[in-house]
Amino acid sequence: MPSSKVGFIGLGRMGGGMARHLLKSTGELFVYDLNAAAMEGLANEGATPCESPAQVAENSDLILLCLPFAPEVREVLFGASSIQSAAKPGLTVVDTSTLDRNDALAIAEEAAARDIAYWDCPISGMPFRADNGTLTVMFGGTDAAFKAAQPYLESFGETVIHCGALGSGQAMKAINNIIYNVNIAALCEVLPLTVAMGLKPEEVARTVTTASARSFASEYFVSRMLDRKFDTDFALQDAYKDIVNVQNMADETGAALPVVKAMIGSYDAAIEAGFGAEPKSAMLKVYEQALGAEYRRSEK
Repeated sequence: MPSSKVGFIGLGRMGGGMARHLLKSTGELFVYDLNAAAMEGLANEGATPCESPAQVAENSDLILLCLPFAPEVREVLFGASSIQSAAKPGLTVVDTSTLDRNDALAIAEEAAARDIAYWDCPISGMPFRADNGTLTVMFGGTDAAFKAAQPYLESFGETVIHCGALGSGQAMKAINNIIYNVNIAALCEVLPLTVAMGLKPEEVARTVTTASARSFASEYFVSRMLDRKFDTDFALQDAYKDIVNVQNMADETGAALPVVKAMIGSYDAAIEAGFGAEPKSAMLKVYEQALGAEYRRSEK
């Protein structure tokens, strides 16, 4: 492991697990989060809690971010008591947040004006894989930047991919998530039909998680749908940035995406129906209501 001093900002559902693995690899980690309890847990394992992003920057050559949206990234980088207010010359920031690609490019340009190297590096794999250190990591930046960051990324990433130039990490993450969203939307559309046709919900679940329809989407969500668990995972409305990313890329290239457009219709309908705070599997409810058939475990 290289000898750079490392900081980590954003210790939520994904960042907390990532930071723990990074701490194990480096033996030293400067951390910050608005939630003091999140910092306390890592401090008990040997990390150094900081009072602000500026204090992290004072002590670090490399800082990783894991934050919800672009406004939070901007605040941490450029706001009050921010990274830029205390950054050493040549500081590197690797941002594992999922952002609009254009936001990432704009943030990188603003950071460069302050002598901060900013690279986009979104991650994928759900919180349990962050805890296990088995995430997929998608880096956007120069060859030299990737080589320098790779040992740190491998501490929490089972698959670490250099996607290309700055911004390509966000592009890759959006493409991955859109394919995932299409799988989820297809399940949500068809599962109420299986109930209306008289098929046993549990046997439908066994089929779509073992036969040719098998996917991570079916393996992860179908059992939760059966148990009517719509209070976990990322909210529909919070994950909409992936759709915006792909729409922007389609506009730039002139790509035709009819299947994606159909998925977006289901996504929008679920949000308009009031399910925006629920996970992507809540698209199921739109089709259940239309058909009058609810996909749930059979009564014993």
